[in-house]
Amino acid sequence: MKADLDLCYMPAAEALKLFRKKKLSPVELMQAVIARAESVKDKVNAFTYTHFDEALDLARKAEKKYARGGKTGPLEGLPVAIKDESYIAGKPTSNASLILKDFVAEKTSPNNRRIMAAGGIVHARTATPEFSCAGYTWSRLWGVTRNPWNTDFTPGGSSGGSGAALAAGMTTIATGSDIGGSIRIPASASGVVGFKPPYGRNPDDPPFNLDFYCHTGPMARSVEDAILLQNVMCGPDPHDIASLRPKITLPAKYKPIDKWRIAWSMDLGFFEVDAEVQKNTKKALDVFRSLGAKVEEVDLGWKYEMLEYGMKYLEHLFGASLSKLLDDHGDDLCTYTRKFATDGRASKAVDFVTSLEMAAAMYDTLGPLLEDYDVLICPTNALPAVPANHDQSRDRVTVNGKEVHPSLGWVMTTPFNMLSRCPVISVPSGFAKNGVPTGIQIVGRTYCDADVMRAAMAYENAVGGWYGSKNGRPKL
Repeated sequence: MKADLDLCYMPAAEALKLFRKKKLSPVELMQAVIARAESVKDKVNAFTYTHFDEALDLARKAEKKYARGGKTGPLEGLPVAIKDESYIAGKPTSNASLILKDFVAEKTSPNNRRIMAAGGIVHARTATPEFSCAGYTWSRLWGVTRNPWNTDFTPGGSSGGSGAALAAGMTTIATGSDIGGSIRIPASASGVVGFKPPYGRNPDDPPFNLDFYCHTGPMARSVEDAILLQNVMCGPDPHDIASLRPKITLPAKYKPIDKWRIAWSMDLGFFEVDAEVQKNTKKALDVFRSLGAKVEEVDLGWKYEMLEYGMKYLEHLFGASLSKLLDDHGDDLCTYTRKFATDGRASKAVDFVTSLEMAAAMYDTLGPLLEDYDVLICPTNALPAVPANHDQSRDRVTVNGKEVHPSLGWVMTTPFNMLSRCPVISVPSGFAKNGVPTGIQIVGRTYCDADVMRAAMAYENAVGGWYGSKNGRPKL
């Protein structure tokens, strides 16, 4: 069966409207998405486990609900790809690790429970690097996930399968998680939308629900679709003490941003930023100026050592949690996982404490600045993407001819995990000459989710959106 690409790239919000008007069946949409997934799977490798037969059965049930005119959920009948790290009871979850290749979950993670209760249909799980500890997506278990825009490059990570699947038309919406940029990195490299909500806005599984760097969130091809999924995912959960009350519901429509004051920084004070990323960022800033916003460059006064201590934080908690696997399963781990775990075992409490002091110093400049500006804009990734088979344990990364940190030096996301109460959305800003997309981050005041959505939607409307025509899609 050949995929209907207009269905595959149809926005979720539009599909729901057509479902309700009985002009489109959830079965038709699911069949198109599955056909597309089958046709490009060898080129992209975005999915791990697939549940296509079950998904079609659920789509038929959703079709009957719409036909009867009964009550339907906010995601009723939509294909939703779920990152292969969270749980669905009775189904496998691998975390892209040989260690967990036979693991079947006994419980369902809170976000997945909400998505399914809202009528979302999980047709597939999306690829990640092992234990989601890299900004690219490959593993010994599942192989290399590739960027649909240029398969020589990564779609980003760790939610790279979600980014690639959205860009390739293999799903309508998808989930991600972000502990150092893992939603925003693939959103930028894959040319989609990714939202890192403030810490605690969306619930998570223990123990990482207690790590303030860690956020679960939506990925989509439009801002409205990201809002749609975010409104389902967010809200307090009785099993997550860090989840925030009350639940907020973001509107789908916003007022213009004329008279807004927007701050921007190209390098956040210390990143080396690729020339093409700079060019596309400046074009995006011009769009905001055309909308009547006053756009001004700012100096945050941040230093490279702040990023170094962000890495030390990740090593101390995330790396140390993986270090427990070294003695019994070290030979089963990917090279980058093993190095991260080894570094975690050697981490020091004093470095962890210093990382908190660094985060405080960073917010000491950003917080007051955001009292004078509505949002801050900067690039998402300093380089469009690294090669698909990049290995940070052995490979070097250069930007503008200068060597940078092989894991965090080419992405500009981690500072906003350190400042985790700030909502951040990544939206596309254009393409590099190699065909790989670039993106910008829109950073808001703490817990002011609607501000970043308002800015992102104004920008999206001004540029005409993404994926609406054949020329705006990968040539797979």
